Amino acid sequence: MRFGAAVLRSYEDPFTVEEVRLDAGPAEGEVLVRIAGCGMCRTDLAVRRSAGRSPLPAVLGHEGAGVVVGTGGPDTGLSPGDHVVIGFDSCGHCRGCLGGNPAYCDRFAELNLFGGRPEHAGRFTDAAGGALAPRWFGQSAFAAYAMVPARNAVRVDPSLPLELLGPLGCGFLTGAGAVLNSFGAGPGDTVAVFGAGAVGLAAVMAATAAGAVAVAVDRHPERLAFAEKLNAVPVHAASAGLPDRIRRLTDGGAQYALDTTGSGRLINDALRALRPLGHLGLVARLHTALALEPGTLDRGRRGLPHLRGGRGAGAAHPTADRAVAGRAVPLRPADPYVSARRHQRGRTRLRGGARGEAGPHSVRPRPSVRPTRPPYPVRPRRATPPAHP
Repeated sequence: MRFGAAVLRSYEDPFTVEEVRLDAGPAEGEVLVRIAGCGMCRTDLAVRRSAGRSPLPAVLGHEGAGVVVGTGGPDTGLSPGDHVVIGFDSCGHCRGCLGGNPAYCDRFAELNLFGGRPEHAGRFTDAAGGALAPRWFGQSAFAAYAMVPARNAVRVDPSLPLELLGPLGCGFLTGAGAVLNSFGAGPGDTVAVFGAGAVGLAAVMAATAAGAVAVAVDRHPERLAFAEKLNAVPVHAASAGLPDRIRRLTDGGAQYALDTTGSGRLINDALRALRPLGHLGLVARLHTALALEPGTLDRGRRGLPHLRGGRGAGAAHPTADRAVAGRAVPLRPADPYVSARRHQRGRTRLRGGARGEAGPHSVRPRPSVRPTRPPYPVRPRRATPPAHP
């Protein structure tokens, strides 16, 4: 079959929308998905800085959602017509996968970033028959169709706006998964989120949906205003005495902090803003050594390593699916987003992306939805037991 896809041919060139060929149907354990929409993630643009480790030419895109149109064998658990969100790839056999943590698969980098699965790779070519790199993040969703391992695809409610659900598989999974799975935040907890971009706002929404109080830290006023509409307490990143201010807002310090910025200064501030025994999670890729200031890990505070949402797509998507259906996580169209129906109109946007102008995810919270919450975040305290006579 032939269909359109956005192909990246070199690290210096823009994406180009071309005709590509898929010369075989789904193999055992695979499904063919007709893409309804795909988010644009910074990682798709970071390929240009991969120092040649990501093979090209390639079809990128790893926040895809669509409709199953073909299955490879009876054991995929999916049927034609199912609406699915596509997540990252994992081997299914290592200790991480068998332990229910495919986000920490031993082969994660190999399968998702630097080569993909070698089996059946030759069936995906450009119009002239030239080879394209094996699927990116298990999907290569900047295309009208994607061939994916069935373990990557999670069935979702068909009443939801499918073209907007793709970022549930990456940006939302990272931010919300860190709060819900890695932290396990719940009612009465306080979560400070550093960076109110797509991942940070997903963390904010997850925290408030779980009953926790969220503080959003960013340097862009428009992002802070948006986070406040989601009922987060906004704090400018350049505020004097930032850790002290967050500790005051969270009644002695945040129980959890999530850094999405990769800024060494803000990571140190996040650690200082924690209450004793508080946890910090990191989701941004660090490109330099991280120097921790003296005292940041005192009193039982600890930093968690790079998080990918804690568990796999199958564990996170049903939770997000229910949250979206219940409007705890509202959606609205965003511009630009990559859609199979908008490839031709998306040429300029993809060229803009080549200059590093990453567009927002296709999933954004609707600012009109504002849950009811006390205006001042206070962590509940246990009642003092009566004294023995």
